[in-house]
Amino acid sequence: MATGIPRSRQTKAFLVALLGVPLLTILLFPIRGQFGLDTVLLLYLLLSVVVSAIGGWLPATLGAVSGFTCANFFFTPPYGSLLVQNQNELVDLIVFLAVATLVAVFTELGARTRAGAERARLEAGWLTVGRREHGPGSLASALENAREMFGMNAASLTDGRTVLAEVGAIEPGDRALREEAGHGLALVLHGPPLLGEDRTLLSMMAATAGRLWRTDQLATQARRAEELAQIDEVRASLLAAVGHDLRSPLAAIKASVSTLRQDDITLEAADQEQLLASIEDNTDRLNDLIANLLDMSRIQAGALSVHSRPTAVEEALRSALQRGGGRVELEIPESLPLVSADPGLLERVLANLVDNARRFVPDGEPVQIQAEGRADRVLIRVVDHGPGISPKRFEEIFAPFQRFDDRQHTGVGLGLAIARGFTEAMDGRLTPSTTPGGGLTMTVDLEAADAAPAHR
Repeated sequence: MATGIPRSRQTKAFLVALLGVPLLTILLFPIRGQFGLDTVLLLYLLLSVVVSAIGGWLPATLGAVSGFTCANFFFTPPYGSLLVQNQNELVDLIVFLAVATLVAVFTELGARTRAGAERARLEAGWLTVGRREHGPGSLASALENAREMFGMNAASLTDGRTVLAEVGAIEPGDRALREEAGHGLALVLHGPPLLGEDRTLLSMMAATAGRLWRTDQLATQARRAEELAQIDEVRASLLAAVGHDLRSPLAAIKASVSTLRQDDITLEAADQEQLLASIEDNTDRLNDLIANLLDMSRIQAGALSVHSRPTAVEEALRSALQRGGGRVELEIPESLPLVSADPGLLERVLANLVDNARRFVPDGEPVQIQAEGRADRVLIRVVDHGPGISPKRFEEIFAPFQRFDDRQHTGVGLGLAIARGFTEAMDGRLTPSTTPGGGLTMTVDLEAADAAPAHR
């Protein structure tokens, strides 16, 4: 178990003791007549304290004995001998050796006390890691605590063939300390050789690391299961939403085509035109439905391609005006700046917003499209005076497959979700608000082209 002074510091302390005492002796020897023995001993004591602070009692004791010997041999009459002719000088030498030894011992005790306190802190931290609920980084924290507690350079969890998680770095000459972690896993510590390591604590650490790894795997499986459940829920919602909307236009197209193909009846030109118009309208409905489904899948998959450029708002109104069926009023100033947007995506956004608004306004009432420049932004508002919706439910209208009335409308409730996804993909915002006097206003907030960066 790693306690007291680390081995690397002890090695440095031995080098300081072995080199420092001879060097100090060489420096003092030419001027030994200028200082008393007590001054010389204080300098050797200072060196011993430095060695003790670096490496603990063992190298400090070596330094103290070496200093005692050199002080006696070179600086205590008779010179060149270990004999002492003056009783006071003998007392000085003995006191020096005793003080140096006590300093070394107390320094080592202090180091061991600090190491024990640090060990207790790490053990408490380890127990906290081992007992607390699993969270991100729990396994890495556990491995780091194990590495620090045993004074090792690296810690890893393996399954015998693969390193599953690791912290630190293995250094040349490191030895491996291995402990089974259960279920074929093992905790491996790499570092200097240890004597008398606490196998009980090591076993507890290994078991906890193994448990955290298995919990990680279970959490990953749970997340995957949750993702699959969400996918199944979306699929169920999709089937429920599109079932009727696919069958209705297909049935209308089938009926119209079958009527046109009948040889036993004669259709007037007006009837034929009506049937062909029905086929065209229902084909458009199917085309819009499939386009919305594909667009929603692109948004959810993060595969939407955006090519922004300076775009005039009028350039993106063609589809919106068609969806409005002649019931769209425009309030767009001639001085409106260009917006930084993908023209195709902006056209789809406005078309979906107009289509949604048109479904809720009373017959004969128009849908308004207003635009204004504000600082470095351009605001485009699609305004209706329909029944509106409570502000508490504003976020709900952007959820896929949502409808908020009991009337039969075409579509599967994807228009607003797609409009928001496209707007955000162009670094814009789509926000709902209540129309003064009643109704819903959808505001598209985009950056003006002059304020947009050159590369998007």
